[in-house]
Amino acid sequence: MTWYVLYTKPKWEKKVAEKLTQNGIECYCPLITQVKEWSDRKKKIEVPLFNSYVFVQLPDSERNSVFTVPGVVRYLFWLGKPAIVRDEEINVIKTSLKSSNISDISVRSIQVGDRIKLDSGAFNNQDAIVQEISNTQYILVLESLGCVLKIKYK
Repeated sequence: MTWYVLYTKPKWEKKVAEKLTQNGIECYCPLITQVKEWSDRKKKIEVPLFNSYVFVQLPDSERNSVFTVPGVVRYLFWLGKPAIVRDEEINVIKTSLKSSNISDISVRSIQVGDRIKLDSGAFNNQDAIVQEISNTQYILVLESLGCVLKIKYK
């Protein structure tokens, strides 16, 4: 079976994961512990590692069964198809979160000016600087090759 990524309503990740589990659907919502501070106290709370995302593992034929759960908005798509996460990647997340060496984790999206390393395709292992991000493309500067790479997606 394949792991898919569900997009949920904001702040509904834990509720959606709980309901999916009650419905017999294998799901994973990675949680981290953070200390939240108010004016009168501090409290440790568990928050989702990825805002508005829950991973579900189910056969392709049963993908629509998740929409009976309140809070589920849609599947996350990549290149026109539902985004698929490999078992190894889920296991890396689980293993990393169990590690006692980690003191702080945060997830943020790629932004203009970020330096990234390409990990697949013709430009594998090349360093790039994000020059532009739009709804349909990324423009990356590959300084070592002296070129600009335009990556289009749907």
